[in-house]
Parts: sequence; C-alpha cells; structure tokens
Amino acid sequence: MTCRRRTPQSACRGRQDVGLLLLRTGVGAVLAAHGAQKLFGWFGGGGLEGTGAWFESVGYRPGRTNALLAGAAEAGGGAVLALGLATPAARAAAAGAMAGAAPVHAPNGFFNQSGGFEYPAVLGLAAAALAVTGPGRLSADHALGDVLNRPWMAPAALLATAAGTAAVLTARARALRETPPSA
Repeated sequence: MTCRRRTPQSACRGRQDVGLLLLRTGVGAVLAAHGAQKLFGWFGGGGLEGTGAWFESVGYRPGRTNALLAGAAEAGGGAVLALGLATPAARAAAAGAMAGAAPVHAPNGFFNQSGGFEYPAVLGLAAAALAVTGPGRLSADHALGDVLNRPWMAPAALLATAAGTAAVLTARARALRETPPSA
C-alpha cells in the first residue's frame, strides 16, 4: 500500500514505522537466535566449541575466537536491532556478520537449499536497508531521543565494520592458502 496525496502524511508514516518494526524485529530475532546457537549451543547449535571447530575447518582461525566474535555480533547485534537501540552499530554488526558468512557459502552457489549464500545475503541486505531507513519511530532509539542514532554514526559504524570484515576475510584467505579447509 502506497501513500497518496489524499492520505494524511501521519498515516503514511505510521505504516512505514510498523513496517520497519516488523523488519527490525524479524531480522533481529533471527540473528539473535543464530548468535545464541554459536555462543551457547541453544536451538541445536554447536556452542563455542562445536562452532569454533567448524570455523577452524573453513579457514576462520582461530576458530573459537572467530566463533565468539561472530556469535556476539549476531546475538548482540540482533537483540539491539530488534529493539531499535543503537541502530547504527546493530545494523553494522549484522551486515558484517553476514559479509563474513557469505564467502563460506559462495562456493555452493546462490540458493540456500544447496548450501549457498542466499540466506546470509538476504539478512545482510535487510540490515543494509535498515542502515538507509533508520529504525523508525517505534524504536528504543526514537524513545531515547536518538542519542545512540546520530546521522554520523551510521557511516562510521559501517566503515568500522567494513574494515573489520575486510581484515577477517583477508586473514581467512591467508589461512586457506597456508592450509586448505578440511570441510
């Protein structure tokens, strides 16, 4: 449903805020659950030990440290993204975690059913969409007067995440050249 000239602007804005709330809470909850799998072994996950071993096998070394960082980015970023709190940092953490996940799945093609990168791509793009739109008025950031959501924070958080992700991916590429993955 689009807003037309006859529609009051407040009604249009209200629908947009509800849409952003749904996007934030859905993506945030999924990311938080995936992070909990990595960190605590919840929801059938491997916990730090199992996830760390898998990370090690696909070139993210040291595996346990990378599992901790990825799990924290997903669980923490997902939780605050769902709340709409510190939105620039949350969406940057989510986008960075998915940027790190995509290369592992890329050799399997695009589609998720073949183990491809479709799923991390969708989550990463949703986080990027929230980087453009902001959290909306139905968010903790809005309720707190946007003190953790200033205009300069989004580009700063995304740049910091891009630099961190580039460093992690470079280290992974180096590790894979030295010792190919076992998975």
